[in-house]
Amino acid sequence: MDEANNSANISIGIIVLAAGASSRMTEPKQLLQFEGKTLLRRSVETAVASIYRPVVVVLGANFERARAEIEDLGVEIVFNGDWQRGLSSSIKTGIENLLKIAPDVAASLITLADQPFVTANHLDLFGERFAPSNDLIIAAGYHETCGVPALFARAIFDDLRALSGDKGAKTIIEKYSQRLSVINLPEAAFDIDTPQDFEKLTQ
Repeated sequence: MDEANNSANISIGIIVLAAGASSRMTEPKQLLQFEGKTLLRRSVETAVASIYRPVVVVLGANFERARAEIEDLGVEIVFNGDWQRGLSSSIKTGIENLLKIAPDVAASLITLADQPFVTANHLDLFGERFAPSNDLIIAAGYHETCGVPALFARAIFDDLRALSGDKGAKTIIEKYSQRLSVINLPEAAFDIDTPQDFEKLTQ
């Protein structure tokens, strides 16, 4: 491997989830501009700058416009044909494509396209914590809860692939709470779901 995961010479991929239709927004939030770049491009550039490889980006709604934003970044762009079924379908699509690209991957970090204050250095913390640990999940902690970005060991990929409906990995994090490590990451608390959220961001 390259510098990715050199602490234990293991392969950890990263999946950026960006397939939703942004139903509560007036336009696709992935394509909203912040500091001269779309949220999608910012999030994918952050993933590319991190230690993880491969970088898998899951797109769905507004696929062609979204793909045009990132196709020059050298990442694996995959289409979730079931994006209308919710977040779980994107997680499943991401995991299945990651395994095709990197069959020996030991874990995957899952992150979102709408957390603009999460940096590559923040993301790297999860892999650095995972390598020497016996944890199955390393999750971000904020607002007295935990969630994504979150790193999941290969041993629980099947749990992620079995998710259904418009729910993320929260139930999996709760299921394996005894094998969970939390990284305090208040920057992950801010995500963009409504026009009001975006207004706060731009102010």
